[in-house]
Amino acid sequence: MAFFPGPRGRLAERSWLVVGLGNPGPRYAATWHNCGWLALDLIAARHGIRVGKARFHGAWGQGDTADGRLILLKPETYMNESGRSVAAALNWFKLPPEHLIVLYDDVDIARGQVRIRQQGGPGSHRGMQSVTRELGTGAFPRIRIGIGPQPGNRDIVAFVLEAIPAELRPLMRGAFETAADAVDLILKHSVDLAMNRINVRRPAAEESPAAEESPAAESPAADAETSDAG
Repeated sequence: MAFFPGPRGRLAERSWLVVGLGNPGPRYAATWHNCGWLALDLIAARHGIRVGKARFHGAWGQGDTADGRLILLKPETYMNESGRSVAAALNWFKLPPEHLIVLYDDVDIARGQVRIRQQGGPGSHRGMQSVTRELGTGAFPRIRIGIGPQPGNRDIVAFVLEAIPAELRPLMRGAFETAADAVDLILKHSVDLAMNRINVRRPAAEESPAAEESPAAESPAADAETSDAG
């Protein structure tokens, strides 16, 4: 997809599209794979932005901050088609990919840790694969929220669609706060400064040794919806 400056170009200089990846519906609301959505909820609350307008194959909202305009988006296409939503919003607001920030779960990062990257490939994350495929580039910042390690006795899709156990929610809440801090730092300063400050942070709480034995709240069914969600 090609991006061209348009009538919104001047405003676009201080505007950022921040996307939280996840799956719609109560079945997935509190799962590991919805960490992007959960972090976006916290960002929205912090800045008083209501993410409830229906457009771009998702729910979105916007608001002005001291450091620029925040456009928040939750794709509702299911994870594996997230790129359609992101591309539609980015193109509508005439924003370049470098003014896109994507938040998502990453099983290769320890639970509760947050890592920022300036750009790169999608790895094994199917939502990110969709985003980079639809945009035709991986040259945009991303904030990865650690949910690892993957328990050795579980399939990756089944694991990420499990509910976050109650004993680990405080740890992950801290990660969502850190992700929100990262967005604020990017808007106020730069991606490089945000990386220098956030990527060295340690989680505020330690995970429970029993966490990996916690059962899922609901086992995902092997249907088309689950396939799209994983």
